Amino acid sequence: MHHTLPSDFISVRETNFSQAEEYLQLCAGNQQDGAVVSFVGLVRDFNQHSQVQGLTLEHYPAMTEKSLREIVAEVRHLWSVGRVRLIHRVGSLQAGEQIVFVGVTSQHRGQAFQACEFIMDQLKTRAPFWKKERDNTGEHWVQAKQQDQQKAQHWYHQKHPHHIR
Repeated sequence: MHHTLPSDFISVRETNFSQAEEYLQLCAGNQQDGAVVSFVGLVRDFNQHSQVQGLTLEHYPAMTEKSLREIVAEVRHLWSVGRVRLIHRVGSLQAGEQIVFVGVTSQHRGQAFQACEFIMDQLKTRAPFWKKERDNTGEHWVQAKQQDQQKAQHWYHQKHPHHIR
């Protein structure tokens, strides 16, 4: 028996999340999907030759939510996925804290893995978050790296060779 899957869950917030709870939400009542892929990103303590103590993520709520919904809609257009859960934290975070959760279900693991990686690649380059890192010399705004831009673009050439974003 097929149940209707709930709509996508997208949350931008300061509070932390439980990976176990998010996994349970992806699985609850979901008997048609055989794959659950999730990714958790942490604030790392090293970036571009400096020791990072923490970072502050700022955003414009309406713009951010619209951007995240567009990324998830694109995932649904490119792959056959069941549920998508996306949590991105904002505010002041310390090294080692969780910053992002992406969870995707699908009938087959390949689709779920690709969709999850696509979301992360797009988050790093398209989502309107402004990141300021703190280290022993002060605070510095961080730009998306060229390699992140290239990784985000490769999906369009891979899925649709003639599609240029």
